[in-house]
Amino acid sequence: MDDWYRVAADGTITLTLHIQPGAKKSECAGRHGDALKIRLAAPPVDGKANAALTEFVAEHLGLPRAAVRLKSGQTSRRKVLEVTGSTPAAVARLAS
Repeated sequence: MDDWYRVAADGTITLTLHIQPGAKKSECAGRHGDALKIRLAAPPVDGKANAALTEFVAEHLGLPRAAVRLKSGQTSRRKVLEVTGSTPAAVARLAS
């Protein structure tokens, strides 16, 4: 298992992400230390990048947006998301 995500006993998956807001397009950009780097087209203004991030992850995992929650890192580039209703295999495909 990759070190950028963890699976809890209840099936909740925690993702550690490094975010680059204001990019040309939203995409996964590979590893960044112990995190997965995600480039977001949204600017880091008024929570737009956080909203775009949860929407991006939910869409790529085939989940409703409510299944992805920002756990920490509200104003930081390093964010931790909590995902419910997905599988470790689906989450691992984000990095590929």
